[in-house]
Amino acid sequence: MIETVFIETPLGIASISGDENGVTKISITEDTKEKPSTKIPDVLEEATAQLQDYFDGKRNNFDIKLNPSGTDFQKKVWKELSKIPFGKTVSYLDIAKRLGDPKCIRAAASANGKNPLWVVVPCHRVIGSDGSLTGYAGGLWRKKWLLDHENPVKQQSLF
Repeated sequence: MIETVFIETPLGIASISGDENGVTKISITEDTKEKPSTKIPDVLEEATAQLQDYFDGKRNNFDIKLNPSGTDFQKKVWKELSKIPFGKTVSYLDIAKRLGDPKCIRAAASANGKNPLWVVVPCHRVIGSDGSLTGYAGGLWRKKWLLDHENPVKQQSLF
């Protein structure tokens, strides 16, 4: 049976769903009425703890059991996304090339946009070839926040 927990993050309330086979979905919710869960199901304790550590700046990779639903191609793309190092970015074209076919850039971008494992499979680390922050299902402001959070060099404001 799929269990779900809601946790507070700096970017809003996130939901984590899964069962003994692994985490099936992590997403940020736009539902402002949703409140953090008071009880965490056993099967989601590790995922919850690792996400909290990530947002607290204590973790830069995840080692939780994942079990997302998707096509074989989508799963291939998500596997490639998981290889993007913390604090680094790649372009959609880079992902397509890693998959062995630069022409699959649109399909790779589409699979990237359907990533069901927010933050853990770091689709936020994919940017446009020109360095621009391109589409992000959670909103570009969240993508910018995540990239800033992972940037090892903290930019200081002069003014």
